[in-house]
Amino acid sequence: MSTSTPAGALRTTRTDTHELGTIEITVQDRDRTRPYLLLHGGAGLATMTVFADLLAERTRSRVLLPTHPGFGGTPKAAELTGVTDLARAYVAMLERYGLSDVTVVGNSFGGWLAAEIALQGSPRVSGAVIIDGIGIEVPGHPMTDLNGMSAAQIRTYSFHDPTRLPAPPSTADPGPSPDVLALIGYTGPAMTDPTLAERLGRLDLPVRVLWGESDRIVDPEYGKAYAAAIPGATFTLLPRTGHLPQLETPEELLDALLDLGDL
Repeated sequence: MSTSTPAGALRTTRTDTHELGTIEITVQDRDRTRPYLLLHGGAGLATMTVFADLLAERTRSRVLLPTHPGFGGTPKAAELTGVTDLARAYVAMLERYGLSDVTVVGNSFGGWLAAEIALQGSPRVSGAVIIDGIGIEVPGHPMTDLNGMSAAQIRTYSFHDPTRLPAPPSTADPGPSPDVLALIGYTGPAMTDPTLAERLGRLDLPVRVLWGESDRIVDPEYGKAYAAAIPGATFTLLPRTGHLPQLETPEELLDALLDLGDL
């Protein structure tokens, strides 16, 4: 199933739903030339849509922006029990599209997912960009415990200047959002995998790690450890930016992404 809707002056965004066995994935497809697979984090698709438009328009690239199954009210197949399962589903999706030379770009949970996709060794994936990713364990620099936090509370940890955030609606549910619950369904309550850092040592493709200097979810030292775990990876610190650079400083994030050369 597919639909096309206006998404700016230069192109249309096509939305496709792919059925991969029992797994259903809905993808926004900004169709240009060079392909990017853009992966949102636990805060959901809305955190990536503006940056997806910016990336597609500025680089004339093809940008695929899926909604992770279970997020945004989408169905989640019972076989999707962890991040590696979802990574395999996305590799199968790239096969369905018939794409090659794909750069996978992910933020937060999407960064972890980008790493897992890279670890699948698909010849269709040529590089990965991890933006304020989660998933590894770093002694002395643990991820902030988000369990029990409301979406509004999580947002205050995610921006360089939380005072600039609009107040949450008075009718907002004070508990965890449905997307946070979907996130925990993949990651478990700890939102880490003790095996991930060691497995990252097997990666053999270009990987870049970009990090907000004011990230209070996973601090820059955590980001440096992420990069250190990956052979040949580079680390770039983004000034005046928190956990969600694509929302807070999208132009600066895009400049950093385009400075990566071989990606």
